[in-house]
Amino acid sequence: MELLDQPRSALVTGASRGIGKGVAIKLASMGHSVAVNYNSHEAEANEVVQEIRDAGGTATAVGGSVATKEGCEQIIAGAAEAHGPVEILINNAGVISDNLLIRMKDEQLEHTIDTNLWGTINCTRLVLPDMVRGRWGRIINISSIVGIRGNIGQSNYSASKAAIHGFTYSVAKELAKRNITANVVAPGYVATATSEVISDRARKILLDLIPMGRFGYVEEIVPMVAFLTKEEARYITGDVIRVDGGLAI
Repeated sequence: MELLDQPRSALVTGASRGIGKGVAIKLASMGHSVAVNYNSHEAEANEVVQEIRDAGGTATAVGGSVATKEGCEQIIAGAAEAHGPVEILINNAGVISDNLLIRMKDEQLEHTIDTNLWGTINCTRLVLPDMVRGRWGRIINISSIVGIRGNIGQSNYSASKAAIHGFTYSVAKELAKRNITANVVAPGYVATATSEVISDRARKILLDLIPMGRFGYVEEIVPMVAFLTKEEARYITGDVIRVDGGLAI
């Protein structure tokens, strides 16, 4: 059976840089119309859009914070206005605010959960009615290896990512008969702006834990996300796929 992909309307949250940027550019190269979401990095998001357009793709920058329901509503509405109802949702936006739990401030915990977990939940809720009516959809949530194995000083971040796994399992079961899949891609430590702040000592410790002995690269995460949007992946749902250099072994 030949499975043919067709152009879809995609939204990538937190797409102004890092993994989100890479995914947005890849999806556009596959023929999809992409809403490039940003919160505070408008200039960078516009650069991503321009890069896509220069390559012959279709993209629009859509501002808004996933940390509030109102922000999610703004983002989904902007994406739909630009390219039609969202058919491919990549929940990528996230924040890190590390501290030992005994020292963690309320705002560190709340902002991390609001952005990482509630942002994923609310964006997903808002796109579901159109996906169900269209009887097609792809939901891919970007998690982290620390949602599986935890990490010192990241109890808030680990909790938010682990909760996304449980959320995805349930959504996948609810939507499986409607030709809508929901999956998680859980990267290990990736060479992005976020990882640049890691101290040399902490970096050495981390590298010793990774069987491959190095951090990953954005271009090693993007293909897995892109594959899960394809018709070839239509029988994959409710999975957490690690791209971590063997860290969780």
